[in-house]
Amino acid sequence: MKYFEKNRIRLFKMILLVIVALAPATVALAQSRSTAKDLQNTFREISSNVRPVVVQVNTVNVIKRRATNPFEFFFRFPGRPDQSETPGWRPFRQEGLGSGVLVERRDNRVYVLTNNHVVENADEIEINLHDGRTFNGELVGGDPLRDLALVSFETRDEIPLAVLGDSEDVRVGDWVLAIGNPWGLESTVTAGIISAKGRSSTGQNFTDYLQTDASINRGNSGGALANLDGEVIGINTFIASQSGGSIGLNFAIPINNARKAIDDFIEKGSVEYAWLGVNMSDLSEVLEDEMDLEGKKGAFVYNVYEKSPAMKADIRPGDLIVKFARRSIEGSSDLSKAVASLAPGEGVPLSLIRQGSTVNLNLKLALRTIERETKIDVWPGFSVIPITSQLREQLRISRNIGNVLIGSVVEGSSAASLGLRSGDVIKAVNRKNVRDLKHFYLLLNSEDRVELKINRMGDELEFILNK
Repeated sequence: MKYFEKNRIRLFKMILLVIVALAPATVALAQSRSTAKDLQNTFREISSNVRPVVVQVNTVNVIKRRATNPFEFFFRFPGRPDQSETPGWRPFRQEGLGSGVLVERRDNRVYVLTNNHVVENADEIEINLHDGRTFNGELVGGDPLRDLALVSFETRDEIPLAVLGDSEDVRVGDWVLAIGNPWGLESTVTAGIISAKGRSSTGQNFTDYLQTDASINRGNSGGALANLDGEVIGINTFIASQSGGSIGLNFAIPINNARKAIDDFIEKGSVEYAWLGVNMSDLSEVLEDEMDLEGKKGAFVYNVYEKSPAMKADIRPGDLIVKFARRSIEGSSDLSKAVASLAPGEGVPLSLIRQGSTVNLNLKLALRTIERETKIDVWPGFSVIPITSQLREQLRISRNIGNVLIGSVVEGSSAASLGLRSGDVIKAVNRKNVRDLKHFYLLLNSEDRVELKINRMGDELEFILNK
């Protein structure tokens, strides 16, 4: 009996040791499960609150196409009076699909923020709410530069409105939900994180983007990107994908970039942008070397528009803008976004580097109307590049001909009208031989009337440009 009693005590102790050893793991598992459920409950709450403020936007474009009778080729008979020699034009309805966010209400008019590409050129717009209600929409205004548009509909009914957050507070790694209508699947919710901030899009510099891996597909455009507080912090806009489906590279316009657009659309019917008036680029290694700008960052000015705020403030070709409105400028896209974020008529301080010295200026921004102008000139109307040893060998340019050549000529400019061409070697400016790129800009900016001596495939030509 004593033997069995001892073994029972020993077994009981071993069980106790196993329980004690497993206890931390059990507690940790319970805590992990509790954390996961807390996140799940948060997702549920956000989905419940945000889905009602995201709508489906259905559009119809009525286009005319040439209509033909497929049997006419086989059954045409000479002399029949009902035969038409030319096929007729018939209207066809081209349907489109997107999403939108209910952002504002004024009296009985409700406003929906979406992407411009969703409703651009639409002849009919239909707004479908999460609860099944349908309204005929009307385009208030569109902005192709930021790809934003505002649509409105009229109702006396109660309509939920989105809570707009602060996209400046967003951090990489933050949880977000993307809500929209991909492929017509209404009120779809996907989850992910903010993968990056401040992304740029090729050929577009009027907004930056929030990058997320929350799945976005066709039909999500114009939908909401929401944070864990249920606030809309972005408008889903496009994906980077060769297949057309989401591969985890999805982009949204920060809501702070859309706030002013909403008011502009309602009050003016369009978005008003400020205008500086420079043609610029990022600072390349070649420019750094030639202009003695090693280690500098900024927007390099090639041309200045006539009668622009830049010209009135004495910004010159060859200047490197390094600070604008007290914001550091890393490159040309930074300057474009900085200008676009300000209002026309606003006074702005800026700093630039000119011939190695820092120059501080103040200017007043103008209203951007350049897209509507039929004729606007730039100074000097062309860009120049240094003749490297590689270029000299490729183009067979001897050293006594010159050291800089015209890289491109602005179409419609005075320089283009005079006949200046890409590839022309600039030998002298105002009767002084050009030593290098920095010397060229010094000579160019010394007078308003500029005499150029050009070498074009061995022929020497002279041109006079007036600022």
